[in-house]
Amino acid sequence: MVESVNEVRLVGRLSGEPVVRTLPSGDELTVWRLVVDRHVDKSVAGKSGARSPSVDTIDCVAHRPNIQRLAERWSAGDALEVHGALRRRFWRGGGGTASRCEVEVTAARRARG
Repeated sequence: MVESVNEVRLVGRLSGEPVVRTLPSGDELTVWRLVVDRHVDKSVAGKSGARSPSVDTIDCVAHRPNIQRLAERWSAGDALEVHGALRRRFWRGGGGTASRCEVEVTAARRARG
């Protein structure tokens, strides 16, 4: 049997200021978006004639107070490295049930060039 693994490591730049959200339970979480450059395989790039995106924008969320405190000091454009797990979150909206994938961050730091 193969062991399942859900580990994410991202290095990119912060697209905007992190935002603190309060859940109906009263718990707080911090959310932000990380912009990660795509590395294109030149041997297959452009074969279809369509231009591919050059970046991915990835939603990140922190439940841990130590990461939330770190995020308070971040500014848009900061280079960050985050570690965590990919999660799919569901909620009910006006159009029915919706979902989104995000990285639940367990460790984060400013990246060094």
